[in-house]
Amino acid sequence: MKIILKKDLENLGFQYDELDVKPGYARNYLIPKGYAILSFPGTGKNIHEILKKRSQNESVLIEKSKEIENKLKKLIIKIKAKVSKGGKLFGSIKSQDLMKVFNEKGISIEKKFIRIPGNRVIKKIGKYQASIRLHSQREFTINFEVLAAEK
Repeated sequence: MKIILKKDLENLGFQYDELDVKPGYARNYLIPKGYAILSFPGTGKNIHEILKKRSQNESVLIEKSKEIENKLKKLIIKIKAKVSKGGKLFGSIKSQDLMKVFNEKGISIEKKFIRIPGNRVIKKIGKYQASIRLHSQREFTINFEVLAAEK
C-alpha cells in the first residue's frame, strides 16, 4: 500500500516520503494516528511541488548539518556515572543522556536522532559509539566514553 508520511518517523522515513508499507500497518497505525495519508496520483503531484520548494531549502539545512558535524568532531565526550565494584552502572546511559551532554556544549540535537547501536542502553563502563542523524542524507558517528564517577 502506498502512503505519504505527514511527519518524520524514526525507523520509517521523513516527512513527504512516499513509501510502500504493509496494508495493515498503514490502516491500523499510520493513518489513524495521523502519521500518513494514502497516496493517490493527484496527491503525488502536490507532494512533488512541495518537495521542489523543500529542495531549495535543503541546501541550507545541509550546510547547518555540516556545521553541527564540525562541532561534534571537536568534542571529546566523557560521561560519568555511579558504578559498582564490578564496573556495572547503577542505572544506564541512554540517548537522552547524550542529548543532555550536547545541550551543555551548545549543540541542539533531539533525542530521537541519537542512536546507540545494539540494545540502546549502556550498563557498563567503557568506550562506545553513537550514530547521530543530522539530516536525511547525513549521519555522523561519535565516540564517547563512560567513566566511573569519583566517590
